[in-house]
Amino acid sequence: MADRVTVIGWDGSPLTAAARSALSAATLVAGAAHHLALPEVPPTAERIRLGSVALAARRIAGHRGTAVVLADGDPGFFGVVRTLRAPEFGLEVEVVPAVSSVAAAFARAGMPWDDAQVVVAHRRTLRRAVNVCRAHTKVAVLTSPGAGPAELGLLLEGVHRTFVICEELGTEREQVTVVTSDKAPDHTWRDPNVVIVIGGPAAPGVSGESGGWLAGRDPGAGPRGWTQPAEAYDGPLGEGETDLLRAAQLARLGPRVGDLVWDIGCGSGAFAAEAARAGAAVIAVDRELEACARTDAAARHFGVQLQIVQGTAPHVLENLPEPDVVRVGGGGAAVVSAVADRRPQRIVTHAATRDAAELVGRDLTEHGYQVECALIQSVELDTRAWTETERSVAFLLTAELGRREAPR
Repeated sequence: MADRVTVIGWDGSPLTAAARSALSAATLVAGAAHHLALPEVPPTAERIRLGSVALAARRIAGHRGTAVVLADGDPGFFGVVRTLRAPEFGLEVEVVPAVSSVAAAFARAGMPWDDAQVVVAHRRTLRRAVNVCRAHTKVAVLTSPGAGPAELGLLLEGVHRTFVICEELGTEREQVTVVTSDKAPDHTWRDPNVVIVIGGPAAPGVSGESGGWLAGRDPGAGPRGWTQPAEAYDGPLGEGETDLLRAAQLARLGPRVGDLVWDIGCGSGAFAAEAARAGAAVIAVDRELEACARTDAAARHFGVQLQIVQGTAPHVLENLPEPDVVRVGGGGAAVVSAVADRRPQRIVTHAATRDAAELVGRDLTEHGYQVECALIQSVELDTRAWTETERSVAFLLTAELGRREAPR
């Protein structure tokens, strides 16, 4: 095992005294090509071109001498330190950090970033990174080849965002470009780059000047409670939108950051807004213009990002991006069946009668889903006289993909 392993972050600035001292004593240096070309790298040291960090870690673990790993930015922030410290390699490392590429990108843009989401996009996580960009007003995306600004722009079709694209930060070829998301696919972008994605209304109570208390999205913004009363949605709610039914649907679906939720038959927009408040990206669909307008008003009221699509399901669903979880609030068995064809991880819907619930449940089972059904009954009482004021009954169906079919 190497006698000493030092990880040095590099942001284009002159190396610190600590970094130069570690490099001068190195018998093995690992890094990208531009790191290995630095004049401070000893000419006699063994050099490893850093591709797979895991492979480099194995070679470092077997090295007899002093090793240095060079990495861009802060190597402890979505960087190589995590892999090098993994139990299978047994490496203890010293870290000499530099300014992270995310911090540098926001500095170039002249923007604060304590309220930003930070995500890593590569081919496996690109879709989830895009969902975060759909759901949040300020996101920094650490890109990779094949999951860069062009791919982000293509997958954000239908959602307007502004991209601040920072290419090759800290080098002589550094360039910062501002484009709209729909124009990003028209260009070829150099790696490495960081994309700041901006757009949409700010959440209620968030001031760009006052700052907050928590990095990223404040989960305490807005009113408490998974669901809000009908008065919060400017008018009566449909029979499938009662508070308790919505709460049960939210609990079953569990929308979270990185998910894309479809809300089909969005009605007042109550469920869509509440799923978005959980941090998920939401596409709300309804055939009625009035329902789309109410959903837009709900999104503005709660300061959340929704993509609203007017059209009749199931046909309107054909060109929508793949969902993780789906609520079917209207459209019946045909829509539920069309949704199941798209293989979301979970689906919730409701039915007014047992026969209707049985029909939908049988179809979901045939699609390979594990189906549960519960009779949800709620009774509202006037607490002044403790008399019943309203009663609602619905069959709640929850479908989850079989364990053999892993979610995307």
